[in-house]
Amino acid sequence: MRIASGLLAVLGVMLGGVVVFLSAGEAIAAPGIAEDWQLGFQDAVTPVMQEIEKFHNFVLILVTIITVFVMMLLLIVMVRFNAKRNPTPSRTTHNTMIEVVWTIAPILILLVIAIPSFRLLYLQRDLPEIDFTIKATGHQWHWRYEYPDHQVGEFESYMVDEADLEEGQPRLLTVDQDIVVPVNATVRVIVTAEDVLHNWAMPSFGVKMDAVPGRLNETWFRAVQTGIFHGQCSELCGINHAFMPITVRVVSESEFETWIAGMQDEYPPLEASLPPSGTFADASHQ
Repeated sequence: MRIASGLLAVLGVMLGGVVVFLSAGEAIAAPGIAEDWQLGFQDAVTPVMQEIEKFHNFVLILVTIITVFVMMLLLIVMVRFNAKRNPTPSRTTHNTMIEVVWTIAPILILLVIAIPSFRLLYLQRDLPEIDFTIKATGHQWHWRYEYPDHQVGEFESYMVDEADLEEGQPRLLTVDQDIVVPVNATVRVIVTAEDVLHNWAMPSFGVKMDAVPGRLNETWFRAVQTGIFHGQCSELCGINHAFMPITVRVVSESEFETWIAGMQDEYPPLEASLPPSGTFADASHQ
């Protein structure tokens, strides 16, 4: 009876710890950036990240229950079947029921985990109807972006040095040129690289996509709240790997249109920057 009571107490403490972990993570996590001593994920800003959080919490509880159950079995075996209490060990073997249970139970547990996992994977990889596309190209060590659907040509995004940071700007995560998207817009991101492997990762969006030279990968997000959100290259890409931040600024539709108009003037697409047709031929005859 004492053993059972002790095991129930341990189970209560562990489950209580899980609840505290989940609730504290929600309370402490800040949108768009990690905080010191943060528990849990950053606040979810996209439907994909919301589903990732739900799946993570579900698996955490399931793993805790399995861990407690196995620990209880081990304690029972150590107490009831130790050498002192059983100087002559039993030679019972081939318990059919136990063998069936420990074969079927793991299969059922894996199915319980696999079904929501496949649903989440499908949600991440199946692109819905998009509003526009952003192309992200990784370099050693910065990002280059392009808005082909808005006639905005390529522009560079470099990390801001610590000495140049303004009040409230996070160290190692602030860039000189943010990506700007409108709230509730479904955005496709085409990711590639020009030198080595990089990775375009935004924790608040639930996005993490490899940038591979010579290959185009794609992902998507739909930010449901405005704000400034930070990420980093998540592939070990060289000596300045830690200095390739990503900043996405989510704004209203009107603010986005104003920003796009300014970017179209400052960064015209490559075709628009070429001389009109026939200019080179005319110049060669002069």
